[in-house]
Amino acid sequence: MVPSVTFDGETLDACEALVAACRSLGVTVGTAESCTGGLVASAITSIPGSSQAIRGGIVSYAIPVKHEVLGVPNGILDAPGVGAVSSECAAAMAEGARRLLACDVAVSVTGIAGPGGEEPGKPVGTVWMGLATPVITRTFPNLFEGDRAQVRAYAVRRALDLLLWGVRTTAEKD
Repeated sequence: MVPSVTFDGETLDACEALVAACRSLGVTVGTAESCTGGLVASAITSIPGSSQAIRGGIVSYAIPVKHEVLGVPNGILDAPGVGAVSSECAAAMAEGARRLLACDVAVSVTGIAGPGGEEPGKPVGTVWMGLATPVITRTFPNLFEGDRAQVRAYAVRRALDLLLWGVRTTAEKD
């Protein structure tokens, strides 16, 4: 049996705030997700009226999808010590999502949710996020504790916070 996805009240409140901000400010968002597997987009679209806020999401779980769809350069993906769980990859994913989805602000999530998969210097819970706006692209390192479900839940919450910040700062620049 496949477990159903439910979001806690705090996450749903964050989604409602994001959708309301997007609607009132006329800003659209999108996602590029790896270790969260589409949970950020799913959380946003659980809110009625979210179609006016979110343009879409790209689940780029596999390395070739990061390269072939989002345009992450092989030089990043293949570089020792860099790879898919890195600032460079998160930035390229966010920029690729913003371009492909034609949205104002895009967030990316790439990391190691566990239980395995750790690499030297990248333990389970390492999650890089990128945020691309019309003005800037920034990346944010995170180290979340807990099991796979907890790491993914924390990543969703953080991604929503970044999107809301990006929406507000984008609206201020206009």
